[in-house]
This record gives sequence, structure tokens and C-alpha cells, in this order.
Amino acid sequence: MAVRINSFRDIASRYDVVLCDVWGVLHNGVAAFRSACEALTDARSRGVTVVLVTNSPRPHPGVIVQIRGLGVPDTAYDRIVTSGDVTRALIAAGPKKIYFIGSDRDFPLLAGLGVDIVASEDAEIVVCAGFFDDETETPDDYRATLSVLAKRKLPFICANPDLVVERGDRLIPCAGAIAKLYEELGGEARIAGKPHKPIYRAALSEAKGVRGTLEGARVIAIGDGMPTDVRGAQDSGIDVLYISAGIHGAEYMTGEKTDEAKLAAFLKKEGATPKWWMPRLA
Repeated sequence: MAVRINSFRDIASRYDVVLCDVWGVLHNGVAAFRSACEALTDARSRGVTVVLVTNSPRPHPGVIVQIRGLGVPDTAYDRIVTSGDVTRALIAAGPKKIYFIGSDRDFPLLAGLGVDIVASEDAEIVVCAGFFDDETETPDDYRATLSVLAKRKLPFICANPDLVVERGDRLIPCAGAIAKLYEELGGEARIAGKPHKPIYRAALSEAKGVRGTLEGARVIAIGDGMPTDVRGAQDSGIDVLYISAGIHGAEYMTGEKTDEAKLAAFLKKEGATPKWWMPRLA
């Protein structure tokens, strides 16, 4: 079982670099978690380098603007790497006739890549940044279209591998849920964000750019998502601090109280071996 900590200060001296998830750890889509922002600001004041690693499909300049608006201070981090940043390389390398799934706010993902957005029947590849309307739609709303695209064996680039995220006190579906359905229908998904290695390589490169040198054993990842944050860090050999009150809290929490036996069973079921855990980063 992971060790329960009460403050990130309890373990900060063990690490030089923090790779921290954003949505679910630093904010809930509506407002920043003040204690989490303070924890990272405090760690940086003690010489720790903080790289935010997010599955947002937006390139990082847009995420900086977004999280500032939610109340995350610039003092909480050194650099940001997004799934959108690393996914742009996949898009640039692929066919240029794209069927795009996502909202208007996701178009910066494609900026400057010389692609054409076309109807599904004319597409040579699919790029999914999210839902057209994540407040009302479910992956099943896309089943008919995806079935046709999968039969045509079109590659499917997923810019946000998250299945769900918090928005206030609700869970909202993300592009990863659509990608999952596409694979179930026999299609091929291409993903560079968490849990896949390209985004971790990019994040560690940013940390090295700040520090000059990097020791792998002194890197820790912080996150609340099992299939993305925890699995990705474990696969990359990185220690994990699991934030348990995030998207999986219903599995072992009643209100604010955590049933530690249920938490241990959940982690075992998921094959997860975080080194540390706490309900919210503080």
C-alpha cells in the first residue's frame, strides 16, 4: 500500500523534479485548488522544478491563459507540456485531409500545420480533440460515424487521452472515450499524451532545460487518473504521488472520508503501485 502523506513537504526533499497533472490536481475545471497551487509554489521555492503535464488538446500557450483564468498562479510551475503539443507532431506527419472532432476552442491544435478540414466521407484521417458538445453528448452519439470510419481503416489521432475530467462536482467525458470506442469498433488510435511515452520524454526534456541535469530517481509524478497519470508514470519508471479524491474517489470515498481498505483494494485491482497518496495536493 502507498504511504499516506499530509503535506508534499514531507517528501519534497527526495525529489528535484515534479511532473504534475493539471485538471483534477491543480483545478477542477471551474476554479483552482488553492492548497495545490501553494504546495507547488512552496516546492519551487525549495529548488524543485515543476513541469505541468496535461492531456489538454490545446498547445501550451492556450493552457497558460486558461489556468490563469481559473486562478493558478505562474509561481506554481516552471514549464507546461500538453498532449496538444506532442500530438501536433502526429498530425503534421499524417495525411492532410482531416475529419475533425472537437469544439471551436480546439482549433489552435491544427494551426500552422497545413491541413484541410473536410467532411467525414472525404477524410483520410480523423483528429479528435474532444466532443462537439461535452455537456450533452456521449461517445455513443458518434458510434454510427465512427463505425464507417473504422471500416475504412482511417487512422484516428486522439489529442486528449483522458476518459473523463472533473468539471466542478461533475465528471465530463473527453476525447479518450471516443478513441476507446473507435478501437472497440476495430479502428486504430494514435496517441502521444499520457500514458504514452512521448509526453513524458517532452516533459523531462523541459525539466532538463530548466535544471541542466536530471537524475531519474529524483523525479516524481503527481496525478489522479489511473489509466493516464498513474499508468504513464509507472511505465516510465517514475515515482507516483496519487491524488485520491479526484476522478476515482467514488470507488473508496464517502463524502470527505477515505476507506483505506477499499482504496488498497482499488489500487490492487488497477495494478497501481503509487509510492505515496493524499486526498488533495497540499
